[in-house]
Amino acid sequence: MTKDILNIMENLNLDKKINLEDIPEIDLYMDQVIQLFENKLSVLKRKEEDKVLTKTMINNYAKAKLLMSIKNKKYSKEHLILMSLIYDLKGALSINDIKLTLDNIVKKYENNEEYDLRALYKTYLDMNSQDVNEFKEYMNDKEENVKNLLSENNINGDFEEKFLLVGSMISMSNMYRRMGETLIDEYFMGDEK
Repeated sequence: MTKDILNIMENLNLDKKINLEDIPEIDLYMDQVIQLFENKLSVLKRKEEDKVLTKTMINNYAKAKLLMSIKNKKYSKEHLILMSLIYDLKGALSINDIKLTLDNIVKKYENNEEYDLRALYKTYLDMNSQDVNEFKEYMNDKEENVKNLLSENNINGDFEEKFLLVGSMISMSNMYRRMGETLIDEYFMGDEK
């Protein structure tokens, strides 16, 4: 992998997540929740002025029933886990798709049923860590593949290499998103089909 791509990948902070131990066991007020997310995830913002989480976002998540009911204007560890999942999912999915994906969890909490969201989230983070490693390997291979394809087609140029690399990333992103949407339709749509 070229130094340029390696530096870009390092600056992406792909492994930066809110871990279970980052979330206190005590319930937090909205401002404390926002502060926690900003402190832990601000390195993931594309632009400095972007916000990781706002009061409006949290209120919209609550209205859309992406979160279980909030008690005394305080948010539990489970609320924050869901907000972290929403943060990850909203990069590729619509709010409606996120609702379909999380609805089973939220309903269990609303019905006071036992559900170990912490174990699911820990497993999600473990899976994400594996995904990051696989992505780094993929990027290394992809960069080589682009160079080989350019050579095979007698195309020489820095612009062309960068264009094809970006095009490939966008194409792969679209395929993964479409597959995710199709799985949501298949697994979580239920009676709404």
